[in-house]
Amino acid sequence: SSVQTIGEEQIQNRYTELLVLKGHQDIVRFLVQIDDCRFASAGDDGIIFLWNAQTGEKLYELHGHTHKITAIAPFSSSDGTEEKTDLIITASADRTVIVWDCTSGRQVQKVSCFHSTVKCLTVLQRLNVWLSGGSDLCVWNRKLDLLCKTSHLTDAGISALVELPKNCVAAAVGKELIIFRLSASNNGSEGWNVLEVKRLVDHQDNISSLVSVNDLTFVTGSHIGELIVWDALDWTKQASECNFWDSSVHPDVQPEIKLSQSPNETSVQHLTSDEECVFAAVGKGIYVYNLQMKRVIACQRTAHDSSVLHIEKLPNRQLISCSEDGSVRIWELREKQQLPAEPVPTGFFNMWGFGRANKQANQAAKKMLENTPVYFLELVGDLIGHSSAVQMFLYFGELGLATCSADHLIILWKDGERESSLRSLALFKKLAQNGDLQLKL
Repeated sequence: SSVQTIGEEQIQNRYTELLVLKGHQDIVRFLVQIDDCRFASAGDDGIIFLWNAQTGEKLYELHGHTHKITAIAPFSSSDGTEEKTDLIITASADRTVIVWDCTSGRQVQKVSCFHSTVKCLTVLQRLNVWLSGGSDLCVWNRKLDLLCKTSHLTDAGISALVELPKNCVAAAVGKELIIFRLSASNNGSEGWNVLEVKRLVDHQDNISSLVSVNDLTFVTGSHIGELIVWDALDWTKQASECNFWDSSVHPDVQPEIKLSQSPNETSVQHLTSDEECVFAAVGKGIYVYNLQMKRVIACQRTAHDSSVLHIEKLPNRQLISCSEDGSVRIWELREKQQLPAEPVPTGFFNMWGFGRANKQANQAAKKMLENTPVYFLELVGDLIGHSSAVQMFLYFGELGLATCSADHLIILWKDGERESSLRSLALFKKLAQNGDLQLKL
């Protein structure tokens, strides 16, 4: 099926104004939210910018890395004696990690002891520590003291990390998922231990995405379209979809979800979740997998012209996706009106008795279909502004949406009606102030 199109009338698309933020000299790959109105951007130029999400004002330009940024994470921290400090941690291909103070823009600490590039960073706020993943898994405190580390894992190293309950983390290392447990030393010192407790080898290809659903569940996806739902407490496999995109395995799902089996078409690029569903960016498409039903309930096989790189669920029933084709699209999950079930066809094989064993199964399947709501994803907004691949985005609620791209730009997409109202309000206030001033004169 071809990519959906939407006309000029986009009634449900409120992002009708945009602000273009310039400063980066290369691909902008990362955006990270600092608080309700500030965010940081980073990419291949090695520079980190701090921005105001409301005004688009550039707050700070942070220099310290000599190569591209490979990971970034926010770290709001307090040791009890100080006020809460908003920090960000950045890792680079120059094999350094730097902690920055977002209020002053200054460099707090820098570490240069890594043997390889750090590919991912994860902050464990509850333990007031953070983890770096590369050829080793390292545990650090907020002052960048190394608390403990694993031995060398593989040349490929850790590509992604996700926090689990009971002081555990899951690390994607090639096709394997390694569970580590963190524990404080028993001798009363400030030392920590990191212990490998289990290796999960259920994936047939490299793990490309991890997402935590809640304290009980997390989900992984691979380059060949496998999706596995895991128990976050005992790390057992709860559900598996090795033929996730094949409609022949799910006859009750719309037939258009079937994908060609080329790796670029089936690679799980990104996963996100709410308590009910997992939303997957797979190849050019987006898919909604219901955790309770353990099946796909809605999809758009060709949501974009190229691979979908990032997807997020909004607080309402909407999704936003961005793609290598430079587009950002808004989708709404809607329930499809069910048509009455058609009778079982009678033909040559039925006449000779073939297929009788399946008759009962067919009737049971039809009854289930009649009672199961069917959903679809409708395109309700198309945000065209970037000229190259949109890497990711941040949703700021009423302040709008921030997107970053390979075109070196960041765009703030604004609610046109809200911005117009704010301008009118500011004008009225100014007129009122001028009126008061004239009366005094």
